[in-house]
Amino acid sequence: MTTSPRSEPSTVAGEREMLEGWLDYHRATLASKCEGLDDAQLRQLSVAPSELSLLGLVRHMAEVERGWFRNTIADEKADGIFFDDADPDGDFHTGENDTYAEAYAVWQAEIAHAREVAAPAGLDDHGAGRVSRHTGEPYNLRWVYTHMIEEYARHNGHADLIRERIDGATGE
Repeated sequence: MTTSPRSEPSTVAGEREMLEGWLDYHRATLASKCEGLDDAQLRQLSVAPSELSLLGLVRHMAEVERGWFRNTIADEKADGIFFDDADPDGDFHTGENDTYAEAYAVWQAEIAHAREVAAPAGLDDHGAGRVSRHTGEPYNLRWVYTHMIEEYARHNGHADLIRERIDGATGE
């Protein structure tokens, strides 16, 4: 499965274009870390006792996209895809029948939906969904974009290490 090449975000863009550029860059980075590996390699865990795998990270980011854009911005109240109350970390718990093709398709569908949900909203608009458990305040789209960039950046660091452990590949 091939992915689209990563593009460096503009260095002179306005705020929204900059945020969307960095989010897309990090989405493409995670996809690039999975390229060229088979399903068995993508299910390999980083190192005990961690349950992180590249396939698990893709599934997790599908859930993160879903949670922040569907449930927080659009207030859709969508259930988890790969997890439930019985297995709250189910996105990371991959089995022999779980494939990258399936996870990638779900992830890309959630990204497409996130773009649809965000397109008509302004950066200061907040969703009707969840509020901060710390402050009780709603999340605006700017906060969600910034959090998503942080979430991808953190997990892309994990993906770098997992990929290097699998086949020695390193890089940006």
